Amino acid sequence: MAILLYRLGRLSFRRRGRVLALWLLLLALLGGGAAAFSGPTTSKFSIPGTESQKALDSLSREFPQAGGATGTIVVAAPEGGTLTPSAVAPVTEEAAEVPGVLAAVDPFAARAVSQDGRYALIQVQFESGVDGITDTQREAFTKAGASVADLRVEHGGEIMRGVPEIGSTEIIGVAVAALVLVLTFGSLVAAGMTLLNALVGVAAGMAGLFALSSTVELTSTAPILALMLGLAVGIDYALFITSRYRHYLAEGMDGEEAAGRAAGTAGSAVVFAGATVVIALAGLAVAGVPFLTVMGLAAAATVALAVLVSLTLLPAVLGFAGTRVLPRKRRAQVPTPASPPVEAEAGFGFRWGRIVARLRVPVLVLGVVGLGALALPVQDMRLALPDAGTEAVGSPNREAYDLTTEGFGEGFNGRLVAVVSAGTPRATAAAAEETAALITDTGGVLAVAAPQTNEKGTTALLAVIPETGPTAATTEDTVNEIRDRVADVEGAAVSLTGATAVGIDVSEKLAAALPVYLLLVVGLSVLLLMLVFRSILVPVKAALGFLLTIGATFGITVAIFQEGHLAELVGLDTPGPLVSFLPILLIGILFGLAMDYEVFLVSRMREDFVHGADARESVISGVGHNARVVTAAAVIMTAVFGGFVFMPDPIIKSIGFALAIGVLIDAFIVRMALVPAVMHLLGRAAWWLPRPVDRVLPDLDIEGERLRREIPAQREPVELVKA
Repeated sequence: MAILLYRLGRLSFRRRGRVLALWLLLLALLGGGAAAFSGPTTSKFSIPGTESQKALDSLSREFPQAGGATGTIVVAAPEGGTLTPSAVAPVTEEAAEVPGVLAAVDPFAARAVSQDGRYALIQVQFESGVDGITDTQREAFTKAGASVADLRVEHGGEIMRGVPEIGSTEIIGVAVAALVLVLTFGSLVAAGMTLLNALVGVAAGMAGLFALSSTVELTSTAPILALMLGLAVGIDYALFITSRYRHYLAEGMDGEEAAGRAAGTAGSAVVFAGATVVIALAGLAVAGVPFLTVMGLAAAATVALAVLVSLTLLPAVLGFAGTRVLPRKRRAQVPTPASPPVEAEAGFGFRWGRIVARLRVPVLVLGVVGLGALALPVQDMRLALPDAGTEAVGSPNREAYDLTTEGFGEGFNGRLVAVVSAGTPRATAAAAEETAALITDTGGVLAVAAPQTNEKGTTALLAVIPETGPTAATTEDTVNEIRDRVADVEGAAVSLTGATAVGIDVSEKLAAALPVYLLLVVGLSVLLLMLVFRSILVPVKAALGFLLTIGATFGITVAIFQEGHLAELVGLDTPGPLVSFLPILLIGILFGLAMDYEVFLVSRMREDFVHGADARESVISGVGHNARVVTAAAVIMTAVFGGFVFMPDPIIKSIGFALAIGVLIDAFIVRMALVPAVMHLLGRAAWWLPRPVDRVLPDLDIEGERLRREIPAQREPVELVKA
């Protein structure tokens, strides 16, 4: 592996003009494809095969007029006043005239008026699904009721659900990353080159993703997740290889040889670090959830592109930059081949490595106990799909939600729909009557509307109003009890759906898939790390350290986003349950990123150990040489993820926050403190591998031992661009 990447690095450096031209051509082709074939994203979070989705599919077939998107207009009279049919009629009429609307129901005819007569709900049924609603239709819907001056009119429902967009908040993370790169390298050229390298990979990945969006259904969060990871790992991988390139230049190697050596050693670590991320993300497919599979594969493809860019385009750009990757004062001090410098071992990294070596037991105990304490809130974690009640205060959907709650109670925001289907109209009517009686007697149910039937009379709908809000734990209990009761209805198929029911089904499906996913991803990654480090204990230690990371990350996220502690610091208006797919998504991403730092840090320890260093000295050396790079990488990745915390969408906000906190914990506590402490305690045993296993495993040579032995370093000066 090291020799192959060494040759690739030298080739890219030598043929840098052609490599750059090829990447620019690829970017142009992908950009053209994105412009020509880009399709809309979806905000649906559904799972085929669940009861709620089967009910929705049945509605689209048997009750097409009820299968489209819905909107809700909440009308309120001034305080102390009451609504009249004539006052509300203009709002209903204007809503009915919105393009694509099948019907707008008069609230007085539907008895959707509050007991005090001050509030009314106008249900608006669209012909197409929510993903087919255009901006023009949505704008026309929001203007319904504008002619009524003396009433408060708010517009909500699923068609008003906000779609997160890529905006200016991401620039914050990129700006912080640029500053960290300048401070790390002491060179604007090196910082700009590293950032540009990452942006090329992200641009290629995003363009390819949007080019496929017309044939693959993308959730609205998939491109943003791909952007998050593409930026973060792209900068980190380029940082790691560029740092090694500068190290080899300082040893007196010429540019081409330094680029080849950097690709052969640091590049090998990047390949396997990227492989763990790709495995973790692609492994999301085992959950059997289409939208999660697409999110994982989209992000995995972007990470794979980041690796490819780092191994090909980066050496080419290094060829153009030459010695300008070094600080200006060091460019004239590049040593000659005859007098390579002696590596200084007095930096912070080496001092920290020796501190951990002396205090390894206290560091280990404090780290484990501290992270365990941070994980305590996990036991109270609740999951649900987000509703309008967690959207930003002041957004149209949130205003409609709050006004509905004020006039009718939270349950009206989480309506359920019971779908009753039988072979004949008579059987359907009898089953619908029995179902309505069973649901009415269920605890937690506020009201059940009269059944509505399709033209054939074979399918009936029952609108069910729970007493509590969409994401309340009691509402989940109500849904489960209703399903248990209606399961005994004979002669008809009865299923429960609605946003709340869909959220419950998604959460249960993901919870069932999580153990399988953990076993698969962690198992494959441990095997991969066993190949990389030729050790049993190092991969096991890496996996155990990750458990500490994920526990503490979930604990902090629950404390802030669910329980509301310090919520104002992240701009969260309303705490609530975490989004259903956050645990499995966070585990996948953080595991991959945690293994990134594990590979970066431990690969240098392994490299020095293989080259003859004492086991404990190799640990100090590994921390000393990589502390600066790992610290910079972690700060950059935290800044990139943290930039998404400023987005108003609560889903993206929680994902960005959890990833940022997870990276900080894993890099600075687990990898920079606990890992060296454990490695010191293990000593030579850390690198133990049973002989039978050693003979079976292929030698991947990630530490570059074969490269050093078979291709001695060349120090004859060759073409190098000077500042």
